[in-house]
Amino acid sequence: MSTPKRSGGYGPLTKIVVCLMSLVVLLACGSSIDNSQVKLPLPIESTTVGPDDVFVLRIVGEKDLPEEYQVASDGTVDLPYIHRVPVSGLEPHEIARAVRERLIEAKILRDPSVVVMIKEYRSKKITVLGQVQKPGSFPLTSGLTLLQVVSLSGGFTSIAKTNQVRLTRKLKDGAKTVVLSVDAITEGSSPDVPLQAGDVLYISERVF
Repeated sequence: MSTPKRSGGYGPLTKIVVCLMSLVVLLACGSSIDNSQVKLPLPIESTTVGPDDVFVLRIVGEKDLPEEYQVASDGTVDLPYIHRVPVSGLEPHEIARAVRERLIEAKILRDPSVVVMIKEYRSKKITVLGQVQKPGSFPLTSGLTLLQVVSLSGGFTSIAKTNQVRLTRKLKDGAKTVVLSVDAITEGSSPDVPLQAGDVLYISERVF
């Protein structure tokens, strides 16, 4: 009775195992996410002031007055002649108008010209949590991106899951969380992602 010959190829079960292992390796090594396909609302730029923000206020013709002011924790600012003025949530031109009206009401100046310019937004921040060297909150500067804020936080740790970074963005009707790949940005296959005030990034740990 002759012994059946074995074929030189893999059996069906072995082929399935090899395919699954190859897929796992590809998923582990590839960036796996195309950021351009992620449905993330565009950042909304806000120029309203909040606590700790610093602005320059000039009253034309009043050269001896201080010009730089910081918003207090209660959202007010202490100004010459008119004392505490609520400014939190106001645009620079709205602050100028409020100061002008107060000066006229107090009969300090008859028709003052007031100019306000923001020097530093300290109330608008981006929070980075998880596997970065320096987790914490960072001031939002104009044009700040995902890659830039990762750099500000000292870069990723050695166990960071860089191809799946969770970004949570506040919206008018709640919040939205998406998963982004920093690998795709550094590889040049996806554009960098602009951030907005209040964004929270979470970088999880890789599973080995």
